[in-house]
Amino acid sequence: MSTDYYDVLGVSREATGDEIKKAFRRLARAHHPDVNPDPAAQERFKEIARAYEVLSDAEKRQMYDHGVDPTANGGAAYGAGFSFSDIMDAFFGQAATRGPRSRVRRGQDALIRLELDLDETVFGTTREVQVDTAIVCATCAGEGTAPGTSTKQCDMCAGRGEISQVQRSFLGQVMTTRPCPQCNGFGSVIPRPCQECAGDGRVRSRKTLTIKVPAGVDTGTRIQLAAQGEVGSGGGPAGDLYVEVLERPHEIFTREGDDLHCTLTLPMTAAALGTSVPLDTLDGEQVIDIRPGVQAGQVITLDGRGAGRLRSATRGDLLVHIEVATPTRLDDRQRALLTELAELRDESRPTGQLDHADGPGLFAKLRDAWSGR
Repeated sequence: MSTDYYDVLGVSREATGDEIKKAFRRLARAHHPDVNPDPAAQERFKEIARAYEVLSDAEKRQMYDHGVDPTANGGAAYGAGFSFSDIMDAFFGQAATRGPRSRVRRGQDALIRLELDLDETVFGTTREVQVDTAIVCATCAGEGTAPGTSTKQCDMCAGRGEISQVQRSFLGQVMTTRPCPQCNGFGSVIPRPCQECAGDGRVRSRKTLTIKVPAGVDTGTRIQLAAQGEVGSGGGPAGDLYVEVLERPHEIFTREGDDLHCTLTLPMTAAALGTSVPLDTLDGEQVIDIRPGVQAGQVITLDGRGAGRLRSATRGDLLVHIEVATPTRLDDRQRALLTELAELRDESRPTGQLDHADGPGLFAKLRDAWSGR
């Protein structure tokens, strides 16, 4: 390819579509034949227009970047073929395609929220939900016309869906094209709209859907149901329905990702002597062995008893956090026994010990900092 279209427009090869359009606008104002009658300017404009045609189209630009000029074999006949209304499209963002537009449009996507209990999100479930949405009008089958009637060609635009207008500007006479105001660009009108849907081709209705919730979903997870959203105007294809999960708080377990957490409070004696405690998990009752001398804050991990992982057969863990309850009310006998135990353990007058969870205490760190250690 002898011509560098990026160089013609004065943009880099990484230029965005907006940058390409701005460059074309600037150059077209200076070189269009309606503005500059110089033959050299006309040839320059043909080159600019050809470069814009290629670089403004994603597919053509990709071909060009791979070494193929899509205009090389009989490309566009610029000069006469590239009308100034095409330039106005680039200037003002009007649609590049011409002709009437279809009444059939894809429907919008919809979003609903579904509240689930913890066991439903962990193991998955099936739920039925009612959705208020737009469905195809049964009276007109989406056509929008009354039974026995049909659309009629618009007499203002003669079915083209657009009208043209010539105006004078600083560039000379300019022809602009805009959607027909009578048919709104459809090229046809509905003389007798369907009374059920008022010509829209769809009506509001409530329908029941069965939703399969996979194991491992969490608050914020969205389940996509293809083509279960709103039907488009003119009986167009339905959009998608997204179901966003909201997990209800559980009275015992809290969730962090795939892991579940709970707190088990033990009496002081059970923590010292050790014991076995039945725990109600989401999988049923499970006995936990507490070793003698367990400390408050320690964690017992039950592997594979947490939440399920999406698109996986594995599960997270259940982490049981130990709390030790110190008795606050003692009778004389209990107090005497604890006093005797303290004497036996030489703990009648404990001095206590200051520890830091991450290493030396604050004062030790300050001391080391001042001494330069």
